[in-house]
Amino acid sequence: MEVLYENLLSIDPLQLVMWIIGGILIFLAIKKEMEPTLLLPMGFGAILVNLPNSGAVETLETLFNAGIANELFPLILFIGIGAMIDFGPLLSNPKLMIFGAAAQFGIFFTLCFASMFFDIKDAASIAIIGAADGPTSIVVAQALESNYLGAIMVAAYSYMALVPIIQPPVIKLLTTKKERMIRMEYTQKEVSKTTKILFPIIITAIAGLVAPDSVALVGFLMFGNLIRECGVLNSLSETAQKSLANIVTIFLGITISLRMEASEFLRPETLLILALGLVAFIVDTAGGVIFAKILNIFLKKKINPMIGAAGISAFPMSGRVVHKMGLKEDPQNFLLMHSIGVNVSGQIASVIAGGLILNFFM
Repeated sequence: MEVLYENLLSIDPLQLVMWIIGGILIFLAIKKEMEPTLLLPMGFGAILVNLPNSGAVETLETLFNAGIANELFPLILFIGIGAMIDFGPLLSNPKLMIFGAAAQFGIFFTLCFASMFFDIKDAASIAIIGAADGPTSIVVAQALESNYLGAIMVAAYSYMALVPIIQPPVIKLLTTKKERMIRMEYTQKEVSKTTKILFPIIITAIAGLVAPDSVALVGFLMFGNLIRECGVLNSLSETAQKSLANIVTIFLGITISLRMEASEFLRPETLLILALGLVAFIVDTAGGVIFAKILNIFLKKKINPMIGAAGISAFPMSGRVVHKMGLKEDPQNFLLMHSIGVNVSGQIASVIAGGLILNFFM
């Protein structure tokens, strides 16, 4: 009984705030179905580590050192993500890759802006939130030894989950109804098995030459895709896509919560990081849309500029958001294959952008 009273008296008001934040994450995961495999363990973990004298902190510290400090969890997760991705739409229309590159503008814009408030390595770590790629954000922030790893991880994954809320207003602001109704024909082109097998190998080699520090990220992503496309490891591919990815995501989410202790998380810098992450996300979305609009000035066959927004890395959510927006404007406007093609190119581009950041600031 004495221990109970002692613990009740030890509750810090800031811990109560973290309980509320954890509850919000759980609500979003269950009620809104926003990345439940990630936000649910993050939310529960936020409550767990903010209980007075929580004995879970030491256990999570061990898990953190075993899976995040050495970048193991993000890299394994990339194998699962790679196994999920079908590069067919991109390979049948390779020019879509330029939209993936254009949608990374927010990273470098935010880097310049964040450097006004933070040390350059912290600024670089914050900027990569704009990649909309949680594993890349973790790897970059960890490699650059950022002092704000917890806030960066939470921002990166939270904004990924909020893609359906953040992107539509930005897209609508930058496009007219006429532009959103532009139809894009999709012609199914046969992509040979050899091409699909060679693609991840070639991309890994090119990334290694352009941004050597991205090789681990790109390599694990492409290895997962090679498992998918080789045709002789179907059961392994299915395991990587489902069981492996889900298990690692759960461990990743609850381990991230270690950096959500009130004393470390609730400080003015956290709010600034969340704001800068949102800026990066918005500018990335806007960059892809504006780039498509500029291209339309020179093209006879117009592109629906909404697909440029899918160039962020949040796969496949961003591609689906664009497709749904197209259907809302015109029930016969099917943009899914185009937007998914841009979306997977954004996945590659964001990883390479993370590698470039590491090359510059390691």
